[in-house]
Amino acid sequence: MKVSALIPVKSFTQAKQRLTPLLGEGEREVLAEAMLRDVLGRVVLARGLEAIYVVTADERVSTIAESLGARVLREKGECGETEAVQFALCELKQMGVAVVLVIPADIPLVRTSDIEDLIAPAWRDHSGAPFVVLVPSHDRLGTNALLLSPPDVIGLRFGYDSFSYHLRQAAGRGIPFQVMENARIGLDIDEPSDLARFLSAGEAGGESYARVAQMGLLEPSPNAWKPGNS
Repeated sequence: MKVSALIPVKSFTQAKQRLTPLLGEGEREVLAEAMLRDVLGRVVLARGLEAIYVVTADERVSTIAESLGARVLREKGECGETEAVQFALCELKQMGVAVVLVIPADIPLVRTSDIEDLIAPAWRDHSGAPFVVLVPSHDRLGTNALLLSPPDVIGLRFGYDSFSYHLRQAAGRGIPFQVMENARIGLDIDEPSDLARFLSAGEAGGESYARVAQMGLLEPSPNAWKPGNS
């Protein structure tokens, strides 16, 4: 079964407010844009994706997404992640999309191989039966990726404790589900401690790492944390 990816992205000026103790407004904008570029740059290379969509209400985000090979679903206004994803999934279902991979734009450690591993269940399934694959955040309070077949197979709610919510949704509806642990996808950058973990991973090849390092706020400590460690 073919899969389309969906990435919700808010305006850079509104992004990463919880990093305010470390980053000024301009720095948060730079980081948010760099992470989007890193994530999209890896997702577009993944085999098995029919299309990649970004849902946003922001013109600058739209321009960057299209320049990197994504299609844009435009919201009329910025209403929050849950509402943005629900709107986009409805649009995609009406377009005939059967399976959707929802991932955030702030997981800069993600690799193309991670995306391919995540959508592999859809490659293997030819029955068309409903299923869900979930990837929790590193603290298991958030949901950092969902593979949904069909797009409206469960109700969605992002934010605090969304992982438990999505598990209950799948179990309550009797939908077969799988939990896939992936430390790179599991590390989204919301808090100062997330930035420390990100730099400690020592993966300096991306634009996000370069931008944060240039800010001079944190010294990377390669031995402190590696993707795959708790």
